[in-house]
Amino acid sequence: MTDQDAHPKHAVLYRMALPDHTCPYGVAARDMLIEAGYSVEDIVLKTREAVDAYKAEQGVETTPQAFIDGQRIGGAEALNQWLIDEHP
Repeated sequence: MTDQDAHPKHAVLYRMALPDHTCPYGVAARDMLIEAGYSVEDIVLKTREAVDAYKAEQGVETTPQAFIDGQRIGGAEALNQWLIDEHP
């Protein structure tokens, strides 16, 4: 068993998928995490009200929002940069 097996990489992703619009950045963030070997707890915000409530509660202006080990990484661009910089 490797250290990787003992401590699998896990991420939590909040993303928007409304009936008439699925945010492409949320899909991209999910795909980046999976490609980087993370199991993803994919929390889909399915109504405008849920999206607005999440943003207000978290004090953020946009979704998606990715968290790794309880640390907010941010949206798709921030996640991409984090994966490049911190976890090649």
